[in-house]
Amino acid sequence: MNDREMSCNTGGQFMDRGRMNQNGVVQPLLTDLYQITMAYAYWKSDKTDDQAVFDLFFRNNPFHGEFTIFAGLEECLKFLDSFHYSQSDIEYLRQTLPEGIENEFFEYLGNLTAHDVTLYAIDEGTVAFPRVPIIKLEGPLIIVQLLETTLLTLVNYASLMATNAARYRMVAGKHVKLLEFGLRRAQGPDGGLSASKYSYTGGFDGTSNVLAGKLFNIPVKGTHAHAYITSFSSVGELKTRLLKHKQTGIMEDLLEHAIRHRQMLSHVLDVSTEESSEGELAAMVSYAIAFPDGFMALVDTYDVKSRVTEQVTQVSYVQTDNKSRTTTTAAATTTTTTVTNGLPPTPPATPQNGQLNGRKNSLSQTELTNGQSNSPESAQTDIANATTTTTTSTTPTINTSTSNGTAYLPKYVEKSFRSGLLNFSAVALALNDLGYHALGIRIDSGDLAYLSCLAREAFEKVADRFKVPWFNKLTIVASNDINEDTILSLNEQGHKIDCFGIGTHLVTCQRQPALGCVYKLVEINGQARIKLSQDVEKVTMPGNKNAYRLYSADGHALIDLLQKDSEHPPAVGQKVLCRHPFQESKRAYVIPSHVESLYKVYWKAGKICQQLPTLEQVREKVQISLKTLRNDHKRTLNPTPYKVAVSDNLYNFIHDLWLQNAPIGELS
Repeated sequence: MNDREMSCNTGGQFMDRGRMNQNGVVQPLLTDLYQITMAYAYWKSDKTDDQAVFDLFFRNNPFHGEFTIFAGLEECLKFLDSFHYSQSDIEYLRQTLPEGIENEFFEYLGNLTAHDVTLYAIDEGTVAFPRVPIIKLEGPLIIVQLLETTLLTLVNYASLMATNAARYRMVAGKHVKLLEFGLRRAQGPDGGLSASKYSYTGGFDGTSNVLAGKLFNIPVKGTHAHAYITSFSSVGELKTRLLKHKQTGIMEDLLEHAIRHRQMLSHVLDVSTEESSEGELAAMVSYAIAFPDGFMALVDTYDVKSRVTEQVTQVSYVQTDNKSRTTTTAAATTTTTTVTNGLPPTPPATPQNGQLNGRKNSLSQTELTNGQSNSPESAQTDIANATTTTTTSTTPTINTSTSNGTAYLPKYVEKSFRSGLLNFSAVALALNDLGYHALGIRIDSGDLAYLSCLAREAFEKVADRFKVPWFNKLTIVASNDINEDTILSLNEQGHKIDCFGIGTHLVTCQRQPALGCVYKLVEINGQARIKLSQDVEKVTMPGNKNAYRLYSADGHALIDLLQKDSEHPPAVGQKVLCRHPFQESKRAYVIPSHVESLYKVYWKAGKICQQLPTLEQVREKVQISLKTLRNDHKRTLNPTPYKVAVSDNLYNFIHDLWLQNAPIGELS
């Protein structure tokens, strides 16, 4: 039994292979069946000595963008290093492949390694573009064919994930922290680990995935769930209330400090202590005692109402002249729903994450027009908790009052969010009494732009009133199904969020779930090969090629140029004719100020030939490479396509070979 089998049998998916961990699932049998049946057909045809060249590339950039981040190279190299069919692999193939396959073929498979393969690649973390091979393999036909599926699965998702993360980083800006929270929504355990690794590569600052932190040395971050808050119902449930003073070492009652501060804060924040949840306070005190130097609290567990909202209210909807008008009257025949210190009923569907068509929300009043709310989430929930008649199917609205038809919610709407803010601030000040500084809050629902501004305003009031300047710098973390468009909308609304926790949309790449890398034969035994198609996009560029990136005088990348491997590389300051590979009229002369050869030999003669960068270095490479692109290539809306060209020599070669291989039709 070899090392790989031992590792998998001990229950660990990943094996410790020194510098990094080797994924035990990545092995020769992680492939499509037809790779092995083709290998037998090659072997049967006596093609064991044939030498081939394959290109691995993609045809289109993902997410409607104009760049892709290349990732997954290190995993490809580790796969080559460990490539070997074990005894149990061979036995399984004997049972699985069609009858009649000769025993000598299985002996041949058992002796195969990647020793005679040479792998060229661009650096991991580099910006890449369609049609430019990101990996090029040379070697015996059978072995390089057998590598196809595994290499594709190692590169496709890794590059897609790194690109997605890089896009989030660009829209969030360099000063906002990004955390990957996607493990629970990822496509299985391996998908979750890969997402954590490559989101960090793309520019995220940390992950909630503990195993990814251990395996890849990624910073691990997290707070707590709503379950922790709801597990407490009163301060009487606190088993311990004492915390040691950070400087003096004297044990003090943290709850007593928090209650005293809460009383004073109620006037500063204009929230009565009767409106806040005791269970929430107890949970926060408990968590602060456990993590006094790392106290960050979830503040949106309870939607607690002020007494004003406990009135029985009936909301009716009146339709006149295509304009909505609402009236509020004392209810006599409706069922009422009021909540204090508990969870509200499920609210109706509301605008998510502050995506309100770019309109900024006021911190003190909210507009409702034509029955559709542009209000903060707290206002929506107040509406949900108000009593409504069942005689109309039209969405009800609440109270109103200006001549232009715009209605304003009463001030108590703000207070639905403030139980968490009041209790957090009280516990944070209590910690301050004992020499500790809280970290901040997390908001996981509602109108994130509005609530973040509300929270920052509250922190500024507390900082000023209690002379604690650090309160101004408390971190506001936002989560709740955030995507790229959400962040763009929040930016327009002037949010006060310091950190985004992003899960589902990041790790599943919902906007585009696959990159579409392909692996094509371009040369065999020194003879170029071309794949023809009525779809020009699928016509391959034949032959063994080199790739160069040409730069302008301002340091920006101008164009990627593919040449035959026999051509001399382009030179700085010398005119180069660059041609579109398939459109004859599209051509231009380029005089580069700098020329970068994109390929390096990473694997040859059974060894890795380059010093592999750390994950941190790959992460830095991503940002450095992105800076070489003009902003119009990177913008989210209608980005300018980056140009990929071929040399005049390669252009003529492609079209000559095309004519040689294309059948001549006959008219009759």
